[in-house]
Amino acid sequence: MMKELRLDYPVPLLRRVLNVSGSGYYAWVDRPLSNRAREELRLELEIKAADQRTRQTYGPERLQRDLADHDIRVGICRIRRIRKKLGIRCKQKRRFKATTTSRHKLPVAQNLLGQQFKVSQPNSVWVSDITYVPTDEGWLYLAGHKDLFTGEIVGYAMGEQMTKNLVSQSLFQAVAAKRPASGLMHHSDRGSQYCSEEYRDLLDGFGLQASMSGKGNCFDNAPMESFWGTLKQELVHHRHYASRQEAIRDITEYIEIFYNRQRRQSRLGFLAPAAYEQRFYAGLPVA
Repeated sequence: MMKELRLDYPVPLLRRVLNVSGSGYYAWVDRPLSNRAREELRLELEIKAADQRTRQTYGPERLQRDLADHDIRVGICRIRRIRKKLGIRCKQKRRFKATTTSRHKLPVAQNLLGQQFKVSQPNSVWVSDITYVPTDEGWLYLAGHKDLFTGEIVGYAMGEQMTKNLVSQSLFQAVAAKRPASGLMHHSDRGSQYCSEEYRDLLDGFGLQASMSGKGNCFDNAPMESFWGTLKQELVHHRHYASRQEAIRDITEYIEIFYNRQRRQSRLGFLAPAAYEQRFYAGLPVA
């Protein structure tokens, strides 16, 4: 059942969708429309609003789920057609490069994960890595830990230097938040930060089992690399940061508010990580 067309949307949004001048817009308001035309316009407005609400990151399938949550039922083909008409596209991907280096003589753990990225419950496997963000003050380095089951970023830390302390802070945050049972697998690349004695002692102290990627094989840590790509595609590449602190605020909001709690993932049955975890612990079926 289609809702009645609302005319209380902001005038600038209505004018953008209609692609008319101010005088043309007010002439349109006074002119009656057919039911079909009103329905089409309403959908254009709803899809435009949903695109903005989801930070221009959703394709047609995820957009359809978001619209349904706002009581808008519409077929996927119609969404595709209207998106094309309005020129709506997802933010484009850009390439990024690895930051850690395995050129050291520190002990390296075996690859226990072996690209087996499908797990059966939360806090059974975490993956971790470091990336960087450019600012006018210099690089901001970001370490993160991701839960393979929920896709949630369970820990992260940012700083001026790419050190073992940075990954340690991210790990501390993850452990404090999730309190994992002994035996959780911790997978990373062979970067010196992860191979350091101090970090290995931390893993042992928390009862975590170390696993490391093969030498130079980024596919062994694909889920974490995928998050870095998403973060940069949807946020970082569309910003210019004057300071590290500005970037820290922006990235924190993206992870805490949008990625972990709002951003739908198709592999999670179009739920956000936090909702997916809640569903699991409530004993409800999960994807």
